[in-house]
Amino acid sequence: MKTIKTLSACALIFALATLPGLAIGQDTKVPRNNYPTAARADYVIGCMAANGFQRQLLDQCACGIDVIADRMSYEDYENAETILSMQQAGVGPRGGLFRDTPVARQSLEKLRRAQAEANLRCGN
Repeated sequence: MKTIKTLSACALIFALATLPGLAIGQDTKVPRNNYPTAARADYVIGCMAANGFQRQLLDQCACGIDVIADRMSYEDYENAETILSMQQAGVGPRGGLFRDTPVARQSLEKLRRAQAEANLRCGN
């Protein structure tokens, strides 16, 4: 458990250091939409956890959230993430609201397109 916390803390520190505008002397492109730092860190940590916490993933995952932030507003991203979360937890009639509606499908499609672009541009 201590190792996981240490890895998570290290990933967070590295993720924050790679965010646009924080790197000194680097020419970085700031994404069109500014996501909260916690959302960016959560994405990077989740991305790294899903792929084995390898150092090379830090740059790829940080790049991924930058691409997503460039392609969709934070509000749209947050909506899509909420729908995904509710789909995983929601069973029964209420769960259908997050699976079977045009709004849910459109929201998830927008996120999937942004993630596909991130995969192409960042080498994920």
